[in-house]
Amino acid sequence: MMFNASPEPKDLFGKDVQLDENNNLAADELTDSLVPFYDGKNVLVTGGTGFLGKVLIEKLLRSCVGISTVYMLLRPKRGMTSEQRYREFVRHPVFERIRSKTPQLLTKLVCVGGDISLPLLGLSDQDRHTLVERVQVVFHVAATVRFNEALIEAAILNTIGTKQLLELCIGMRQLQSVVHVSTAYSNACRREVDEVVYPPPIDPDRFIKCVQLLPGEVIGAIAGQLQGAHPNTYTLTKAITEQLVAQYADRLPLCIVRPSIVTGAMAEPYPGWIDNVHGITGIMMEIGRGTISSIMCDERCTMDVIPVDVVCNTLIAAAWENANTTTTPVRVYNCTSGQVNGIKWHEYGRITQRCAVRNPTKHVLLYPGFQFRTNRLVHKLVELVLHFLPAYLFDALVRARGGQPIMTRLARRFQRAADTGEFFAMHEWMFRNGNLRRLGDRVRRDRAALSFRCDVAGLDWETYIEAYMLGIRRFVLLDEMDSLEQARAKLRRLLWFKRAVQLAGLLLLYYLCALVFYPAVV
Repeated sequence: MMFNASPEPKDLFGKDVQLDENNNLAADELTDSLVPFYDGKNVLVTGGTGFLGKVLIEKLLRSCVGISTVYMLLRPKRGMTSEQRYREFVRHPVFERIRSKTPQLLTKLVCVGGDISLPLLGLSDQDRHTLVERVQVVFHVAATVRFNEALIEAAILNTIGTKQLLELCIGMRQLQSVVHVSTAYSNACRREVDEVVYPPPIDPDRFIKCVQLLPGEVIGAIAGQLQGAHPNTYTLTKAITEQLVAQYADRLPLCIVRPSIVTGAMAEPYPGWIDNVHGITGIMMEIGRGTISSIMCDERCTMDVIPVDVVCNTLIAAAWENANTTTTPVRVYNCTSGQVNGIKWHEYGRITQRCAVRNPTKHVLLYPGFQFRTNRLVHKLVELVLHFLPAYLFDALVRARGGQPIMTRLARRFQRAADTGEFFAMHEWMFRNGNLRRLGDRVRRDRAALSFRCDVAGLDWETYIEAYMLGIRRFVLLDEMDSLEQARAKLRRLLWFKRAVQLAGLLLLYYLCALVFYPAVV
């Protein structure tokens, strides 16, 4: 078990609950329940094909069985129409539990052709009419999460696309709740972040006009000046977009959810589920494969990661609470872990390496071993000697045998990933989350909603990280558990190889020292 269960009559957090004479929750604890709120509701989800979007749609269909329809905005891509992408999407492994037990629920998922980056969202007149007349709840998840995205692209997807969606929402006749997904790092230049919308570095309307009127090369030239203290275009555009959302709070039932670093699933749809190698997932994968030896990171800092299913549960619960208690100014939820159940970078890294050794993958290349460093010169030296030099040698051997060299390309890719995440690994934030805690308390008073956990209080990090590493092994590397013994045997050979290289290095160092200090003897 990942969570420490508490005995009745307390909830999972150890807080008292009211019980009636039959040892059930008192009637007032059952009113205004989360799951029945979604009965008969029509929901619109943007960004449904992304990591968080998939989990959100799966959870809505599987756990809110009374839901009427989940509309997903889906754009054409890679030569495929929206409808073709939809047919491919419903076959995704994330829906395996639904397909095997209640496949009829997938008929509630409806594709709406559109594109967040296009005027009027690229909707047909018929689809726009359907959404305006029927939708009651909107989850705006769509965004570019690439830290190194060009400013104009980030602005179109994150800011202008959001404005167009909000304009659509204004016309929705039955609308009850809109949840906008931001990021806890939208105010990355602040070390203490409250659950409020802060003034942005530039007025949203002025920013949008600049993007729409100025040529792309001009925007690129002034991007650095606009970015200011923000580490990248992602946090900049998210900060501006939050203010844009706040400007609609008097016209729409809005709230904002700010997750920190979104990681593999704690429990749903499967423990450790992950479908990409972005950010920390790619770093953990390469630690497990032994190809990372040095990471720029202040290991004394508290990191802030949040499992994807916890974020998903928070979105669903926030929409429910927001429909009942909409506030102005707009309510913000910091969906973070550091102030609830924090873990230091050095501890997270130590557990990751231990799990990599305990359950290696057959794709392991070198024996896992790395260090966090804050000295950039030493880090770059180690990176050159232990990352790129072995990659060049490996590719040379592959090329000599007529194969396709890939190690150098992979080394560069993960170097870029580590570089873009360096700012977040070298700093620490205090994310205050009173709204999130109150939401969690409300969910825990609702017995029917106990599967919608909104925080990581009581989470055993070692158990979670092991499940996460196994998830990377299974869902990303496609390495099933039947290869574990083979992988362990390979790891033992790599350990002896590592020791042999270390011994050879010591002997070489001894010889060089002797050559310098005792040349006559040598």
